[in-house]
Amino acid sequence: GARIWDNFRLKGGKVAQMFIQQSLGTDSDIFFSPAPVHKHNGGMILDCLSNPPSLNERLTTEIGANFPLQNYWGPFASRRSSDWIVKAVKSVMLNEKPDFLFTYIPHLDYDLQRFGPDSKEAELGFNVVMDYIKELSETAKEQNYRIIIMGDYPITNASHVIFPNKLLRAAGLFETRNIRGMLYPNYYVSSAFAVADHQIAHVYVFEKDKLKAVKALFENTEGIDRIIDGKAGNTGIEHKRSGELVLIGRKGYWFDYSWWNEKNEAPDYASHVDIHNKPGYDPCELLRGWNPFNIKQE
Repeated sequence: GARIWDNFRLKGGKVAQMFIQQSLGTDSDIFFSPAPVHKHNGGMILDCLSNPPSLNERLTTEIGANFPLQNYWGPFASRRSSDWIVKAVKSVMLNEKPDFLFTYIPHLDYDLQRFGPDSKEAELGFNVVMDYIKELSETAKEQNYRIIIMGDYPITNASHVIFPNKLLRAAGLFETRNIRGMLYPNYYVSSAFAVADHQIAHVYVFEKDKLKAVKALFENTEGIDRIIDGKAGNTGIEHKRSGELVLIGRKGYWFDYSWWNEKNEAPDYASHVDIHNKPGYDPCELLRGWNPFNIKQE
């Protein structure tokens, strides 16, 4: 879709975006984003992608450390990532001097999810964000920027979970492949699959003659508030990548992507921070397990 800076840039404005991974590859003059290299023998090389390429080296040298990716997401996520980002954003304002700069302060999101929006940790995280905003605002005003602050979603309390893929599997609509006792998705022979994200789940129905059966399954599921036709053309959410059905959870309910019933059936990536392989959002990635290299599994 169109970006808020498109027309501005066409008219000659210089645009920078920092830590907005979803916008990589779109038109901007300056960008900066985490881009680690995963090593085949385990671990990763912490690095970032930037334009111009020299920006990554300059900021790393200036700040005195690589961007702490381990503190950006996962069980060790903390304000350390936000500290680095604030320093980097201030540096770009002072040196590259873009006309428009779009960035993201991440850490409050972690504590809202880990401890709940009413927790002391969340309150502390909010106060820290306000300090960052004050710090960035002072530099921005010195550089004659107009400041816009926004959040793209809220986090609310949830105490009940829905497992749409377990329901699909129990109904014979979702199939798995058994690899050394671990169950991996077999999309090619499945009738449907759900991609879960907090209180929303997109259900992709691969066999259209099963659409009514899939819908009926979720109509009788406790905790689902609404079922929206993702392809109707009049709901405001239809898109070529939308599910045929979109499930909306009731207040206090959230969706989990998993399909296995026993821990030993979980695929290898389930107990690790692996946002690229997991077919759905896993909030457990923010919780530390018994092994510091594993995430908590219920």
